[in-house]
Amino acid sequence: MKGLRREFLKGLWDEHPTFRLLIGMCPTLAVTTAAANGLAMGLATTFVLVCSSVMISLMKNLIPKKVRIPCYIIIVATFVTITDMVLAANFPDLHKILGLFIPLIVVNCIILGRAEAYASKMPVFYSLIDALGMGVGITWGLTFLGGVRELLGMGSLFGRMILPETATSWVIFLLPPGAFFTLGIMVGAMNQINFALERRKREQRTGSITAGQAVQG
Repeated sequence: MKGLRREFLKGLWDEHPTFRLLIGMCPTLAVTTAAANGLAMGLATTFVLVCSSVMISLMKNLIPKKVRIPCYIIIVATFVTITDMVLAANFPDLHKILGLFIPLIVVNCIILGRAEAYASKMPVFYSLIDALGMGVGITWGLTFLGGVRELLGMGSLFGRMILPETATSWVIFLLPPGAFFTLGIMVGAMNQINFALERRKREQRTGSITAGQAVQG
């Protein structure tokens, strides 16, 4: 049970695809002009990631190694097509905003990376947990990034005004330079938090060793 918990949680922080592994940057920087856009892109990616990982894990012994990448792409493309059609039919405005980045999920290195590195080697349930963890990590990362950019750029969050009308709107956060700037700050913040956590762990280990030596002495 602890192993499954670790597999799920690693995608939320230690191996976060966006802020730690720095992969899948194209949709991260392009569609996160608003929190709702980031949430929608994250959920779409999660659906494709979970379904394709489970399918690849189920079929791993049937797929010849020499053609595994083309087979993975076909599987991923199937679920991307489903996602694209569902969004187009039920959420046309959102589908128009996300545009080309939904079909580009097919070649998203997060999806293919998990398929090659994990789903093709692990049992189905472990692949499901891994994909869910990575998907939730992607979703909260894109939503948070989009929320920061929307709040600073328009003063709103999920379309609702949060800041007073007199507050200054920094339009640059809605432009490509603002995406890089916000991402850089968030990556730096996560690194600083990790450094602080690691320092605390080292201090606790050192304190435990010192206390043990004092007791023995």
